[in-house]
Amino acid sequence: MRILPGKPYPLGATFDGKGTNFSIFSEVAEAVELCLFDEKGNETRISLTDPVGFCWCCYLPLINPGQLYGYRVYGPWDPKNGHRCNPAKLLLDPYAKAVDGNIIWCEELFPYYFKDPDGPPNTKESAHCMPKSVVINPFYSWEHDRPPRISLHETIIYEVHVKGFTQKCSDIPPEIRGTYSGLAHPVSIEYLKELGVTTVELMPIHQFIHDAHLVEQDLRNYWGYNTIAFFAPHNEYAATSTGHAQVQEFKLMVQTLHRAGIEVILDVVYNHTAEGNHLGPMLSFKGIDNRAYYRLVHDDPRYYMDYTGTGNTLNMRHAHVLQLVMDSLRYWVNEMHVDGFRFDLAAALARGLHDVDRLGAFFDIIQQDPVISQVKLIAEPWDVGDGGYQVGNFPPLWSEWNGKYRDAIRDYWRGKEHALSEFARRLAGSSDLYEETGRRPHASINFVTAHDGFTLRDLVSYNQKHNEANKHDNTDGTDDNKSWNCGAEGPTKDPAVLSLRTRQVRNFLTTLMTSQGVPMLLHGDEMGRTKNGNNNTYCQDNKLSWLDWNSVDKNLLEFTKQLIKLRRDHPNFRRWKWFMGSYSEKGEKKNALPDIGWYEPDGKKMTDHAWNEGFRKRLMVFLNGERIGGVDELGMEISDNHFLMLFNASNEPDLFKLPVKLGKRWVQIVDTSELAPEPGRHVFQGGEKVPVKSHCMLVLMNEEL
Repeated sequence: MRILPGKPYPLGATFDGKGTNFSIFSEVAEAVELCLFDEKGNETRISLTDPVGFCWCCYLPLINPGQLYGYRVYGPWDPKNGHRCNPAKLLLDPYAKAVDGNIIWCEELFPYYFKDPDGPPNTKESAHCMPKSVVINPFYSWEHDRPPRISLHETIIYEVHVKGFTQKCSDIPPEIRGTYSGLAHPVSIEYLKELGVTTVELMPIHQFIHDAHLVEQDLRNYWGYNTIAFFAPHNEYAATSTGHAQVQEFKLMVQTLHRAGIEVILDVVYNHTAEGNHLGPMLSFKGIDNRAYYRLVHDDPRYYMDYTGTGNTLNMRHAHVLQLVMDSLRYWVNEMHVDGFRFDLAAALARGLHDVDRLGAFFDIIQQDPVISQVKLIAEPWDVGDGGYQVGNFPPLWSEWNGKYRDAIRDYWRGKEHALSEFARRLAGSSDLYEETGRRPHASINFVTAHDGFTLRDLVSYNQKHNEANKHDNTDGTDDNKSWNCGAEGPTKDPAVLSLRTRQVRNFLTTLMTSQGVPMLLHGDEMGRTKNGNNNTYCQDNKLSWLDWNSVDKNLLEFTKQLIKLRRDHPNFRRWKWFMGSYSEKGEKKNALPDIGWYEPDGKKMTDHAWNEGFRKRLMVFLNGERIGGVDELGMEISDNHFLMLFNASNEPDLFKLPVKLGKRWVQIVDTSELAPEPGRHVFQGGEKVPVKSHCMLVLMNEEL
């Protein structure tokens, strides 16, 4: 085999049509071997010499896509000083574009012997139980693919699991259910289009592994927050069998969604890897350059800093680690054509020495990057370390999962005292969190439920979690769902209880779609999905997690479609700018209507005293359609109808008097006590008293504009 000098960049395995360039970074390595595998598992080792800038490289003519490979790194074994080189362990390429096979858990995967974790290195060969990196074909005909480029304030996000979305869909061919091809199938596309969402946010699709402790219990890592290869689409989600074809299948999925006008955002996990702590396996980074890739305890580098609750934290202070993350992000935008990212535990990425640094190196690099700065950037603004809750503290380019929105909306509709003023802030876009940083209302990603918690149906049906299937004695997951007052726990046939539960579900959905900011809908919530009270299905790769397409609440699905259409049709619910005078009307012209007005059920303006009364659970909100701001594509000033939203989270019905000043004729658009919206069924006059049932919300539209 001819071995030619290689180029240090790009890192990874790069096929150019004639051969493949291989390059891997390791500052600690004393020698590196590139290991090539044939179809029978036979291994050929090639010594890499003369590193350039700590990048070990070579060029091999006639090495084509589909070639399996890995690395062995020779260097110091000195765990007390953070060095863990062990050439007996085959290592995945951190820049692998595809991965073939899966982990076979055995002692050989670990760099130490189980009987003596602090002893000598484990010299047992690991190649037979390791997946392999794959050389891919980078060429693809995108056929003038155009990203939809939907403005953030017009975005409606649908959080979806690639496998769980189609695994049980009988209208999709069995061989592609639960795959990238399944998500791109016409049945899936039609459903997403009819639902009306603009953007799918895919739960982690970077190559991940199934943890050993889960496999031992016949469980699997379903959610995928256990990445081992930041460039590779997860191979189990591919309908195609060969490793390098996974990339083509993923690209076709993105291309198909784009043709339908739907964006693709990836939920990415750059804060940690699947190698765990000092007792974890050696799969890639740990054996390549442990001190470079991981944050180690300063005065005892045998151990790992853990801001993520998973055993380790990537060392974002190291230039090559920052390069790895940025190269990965650019690859997914430039080569895979995705439209943005949601960063898991993003506060961990911002940490400098210990504290969260709002202007950390990672965010500075993102800010100036001409590619990444132009796509959607969403932070999960917390981690598990001290000071890790950073909602509202991310830089101007970023939007954030607004945990305060989720909590406030839940508290209000469960009838918690002193919840009304916080509810109003979140409904109006959370200006207290984002306005002073120069951001707009779309900085707030609003959600009531997400993958890590109850589904919406379960949220109103259970007062406690029921995670027994996870085999942790129901100790895992949060237990924050008390006092819903929705009747019997779990399934019931009581019509009164069922009515209340379905009403609460519609209250949440209606509030979400009429709040300022960007709504995010958890897949299946629109069809009444249940996980039987399990709020932590991270390990449930089975029917408990997959969407049940045979048990769709058709009334709820239609209701949700109408809500999404209402939001998309009316810019009053998705403003680009902040309300002026959200909580007062100072400085307004005489007799001018406010951008937003807050009223009591008797039609009088809310006073400071009223806001501070903890027992209040009723509120009327006015949205001014004449003062939205901005211009449309034709340069015309944007305007809309006026709207009134009537909220009653109490146990008793009430009458809401419509203020005469706000309008003469109001048409009921939404009533959450109805199974499906019936726009125009009721018409009310200014000054009239409108009946609103208990635990109910009405949306009224003024027809005079």
